[in-house]
Amino acid sequence: MKIGNVEFGPYPVFLAPMEDVTDIGFRLLCKRFGAAMVYSEFVAADALVRMVNRSLEKLAVCDDERPVAIQIYGKEPGPVADAARIVVERARPDVLDLNFGCPVKRVAGKGAGAGMLQNIPKMLEITRAVVDAVDIPVTVKTRLGWDANNKIIVELAEQLQDCGIAALTIHGRTRAQMYTGEADWTLIGEVKNNPRMHIPIIGNGDVTTPQRCKECFDRYGVDAVMIGRASFGRPWIFKEVKHYLETGEELPPLSFEWCMEVLRQ
Repeated sequence: MKIGNVEFGPYPVFLAPMEDVTDIGFRLLCKRFGAAMVYSEFVAADALVRMVNRSLEKLAVCDDERPVAIQIYGKEPGPVADAARIVVERARPDVLDLNFGCPVKRVAGKGAGAGMLQNIPKMLEITRAVVDAVDIPVTVKTRLGWDANNKIIVELAEQLQDCGIAALTIHGRTRAQMYTGEADWTLIGEVKNNPRMHIPIIGNGDVTTPQRCKECFDRYGVDAVMIGRASFGRPWIFKEVKHYLETGEELPPLSFEWCMEVLRQ
């Protein structure tokens, strides 16, 4: 599987972008344990354009964590495209990801993140603007739709692909679900099996064990799996998953002392 010119081996597993979690220290740990690509915390486009120090600090990356993606969000094409240029100039990530999936009120309630699922024309306008603004692969992370009555992802995936994105990550919930209930992977599989789709599809949601990760690859045919909350306090989940995907066997139990040393780091 490739995103732009970035080549991944079989069954790549990514670390999801998570606010207040995926800083550079945590990303390096997850990379060490086998994450095929790691993502930054999301960065507000408006704050980058205003050169807010806290947001600029999120652009710090190092070669040991590559390939690395930086994720940004915003609600207007101009500022988001300007922010994308700043990201490329300052950090030169391997991938630039657009957040159209964050469900929290302070983001989605203002029309950004998952709020864009209520304004598809604007979402597509932002995507086109960013693809045109930078010379690195642009990807998108989004959800199935706004709520249970508006699961639009199959059609939306084609529209985003037409904007020129290099890959699409789908979280198997609607915005209305937030992080409750179970992630529905059936529509993720439908997007992947759509013969008109030719970009990589990355599945996300409720992957908490190596066995579930393999099931998602096998049953839904996704090109990569993204793990988020299951890595909280457990960055070695990538080591467990990678071992299982490569050998079909569970990794022997990790010692308490080894886990404690990782947690100290």
